[in-house]
Amino acid sequence: MAELDFILQAVTAVNHADALQTLLALPNPTEILVSVAFVREPGLDAIEEAIKPLATRARFFIGIRNDITSIQAVKRLLAMKVELYAVDTGSRGILFHPKLYLAANAMQATILIGSANLTFGGLHNNIEASSRVNLDLTDAADKKFRIEVIDAFAAMLKAHPQHVFQIKDNQFADKLFESGRLADETLIPAPTTMSSIRTGERDTLSPMNLHQTVRPHIKHMLIKAAATSKPTKQGTPALVPIPTGLLVWKSNPLKRRDLSIPIPISRNNKKTNPTGSILLNQGAFHNIDQRVYFRNDVFDRLFWTKVGSPKRDHMESAFAKFEVVIKNINCGTFNLQLRHNTNTNTTSYKRSNSMTQLHWGDAKQYIAKDDLLDRILYLYRKDTTPPEFTIEID
Repeated sequence: MAELDFILQAVTAVNHADALQTLLALPNPTEILVSVAFVREPGLDAIEEAIKPLATRARFFIGIRNDITSIQAVKRLLAMKVELYAVDTGSRGILFHPKLYLAANAMQATILIGSANLTFGGLHNNIEASSRVNLDLTDAADKKFRIEVIDAFAAMLKAHPQHVFQIKDNQFADKLFESGRLADETLIPAPTTMSSIRTGERDTLSPMNLHQTVRPHIKHMLIKAAATSKPTKQGTPALVPIPTGLLVWKSNPLKRRDLSIPIPISRNNKKTNPTGSILLNQGAFHNIDQRVYFRNDVFDRLFWTKVGSPKRDHMESAFAKFEVVIKNINCGTFNLQLRHNTNTNTTSYKRSNSMTQLHWGDAKQYIAKDDLLDRILYLYRKDTTPPEFTIEID
């Protein structure tokens, strides 16, 4: 008879990454079945080593045409040698959305059925719910349930051969990517928000106190959209939309100094006046030179001018429009000042410290709030002329 237990990830200490490790540790499995809407590389980190020795018995059904499942994740699954199927409904309005993980041997099976996708958030930090079903395959009812699960996916494959198809190699994966049916994990778009502050002030609700796992550092490359089309192999132009905004920086957890929040007076600290700015540093991007990255790459196409007297001609200033989104609420667009120190002979420069800062200006009324402490700031660039930016704090 089946045994059941319940997982409520992030609210409890149990997460889906650990649950999948346990599921894949089933002795002598004869089949592995995975069905998810979304797959990203950081999600595969949690199961790759456990899947590799089981690859010849593993079938994956993954949703595509959803702007989330990525070419990087697909190629990584192919490298694991699993049997990989894409499910494309042919419509953005209908998603392939089941999340199911199954491992079975001759005598028993374990199934996770719930809401967790093969993404980092889905397996670690999102509030996700699943039922874990342990089946005794010597029991007729349990065996029937396991057969129904396997047969349902086999029937979908047979009934919809144009929409459920095997991805056998990287070349086919590339075709899916080129036709817009797989996403690129190196391009992280700015948030699309429908909500804005209607009356009163921004809410000050703090984050839920949940069980969380630290995300890995971002492998980042700044990509600038330079054209609206590119030639195909046949020589005809193919439309390549310029993204509305791409991630160019992610902060570490924000502190009082970053948010321009006064520091409480203490015996060791009498400096309570905030600077009104945030120093743009390496943050979660581990492969940038924080001394020049922001001036030369992120904000390169702004109009920069010298600041002040000749003695301070090493200081440059520029202004740009920043849309500020906090907790998925659009607080408006602000014309904010940037300052950059061009002096390469300073101790700060030689120690590889950051040389660029962003002044909060009129946005400070939304920024200098205690509920934003330890949250993350995401900076996105829109390749307009001049470029505009989105700041998301979440």
